[in-house]
Amino acid sequence: MKTLILLAGVILLTACSFGASREVKLAEKMLTHFQCNKIEHAQMTHSSMTNYYEQSLASSRQKAASYVQSYQDGEPLFDLPLTDIIEQQYVIYKAACQNLGGIEPIFTE
Repeated sequence: MKTLILLAGVILLTACSFGASREVKLAEKMLTHFQCNKIEHAQMTHSSMTNYYEQSLASSRQKAASYVQSYQDGEPLFDLPLTDIIEQQYVIYKAACQNLGGIEPIFTE
């Protein structure tokens, strides 16, 4: 009986680690979509709004990268799946990109 419980525990831990590893790999792939194309920084008129969107663009990408790194290090920060968190940051990134006149790549998993 003890052996059966120990075996079940090992299988559960192994399955959890594979699931977490798969989730981190998917989040890394999602991170590659954080690209804002067709922005000509030199031609932009600089105002408080463009500064806000530029900061939002950089901040959301940086946060997403730090969340992925944290999960890679075995330190999950949230109770939500990592992919959900990265998607939330991507929504912010995409909005900032569009407001700056950029074109983002299509986000597919």
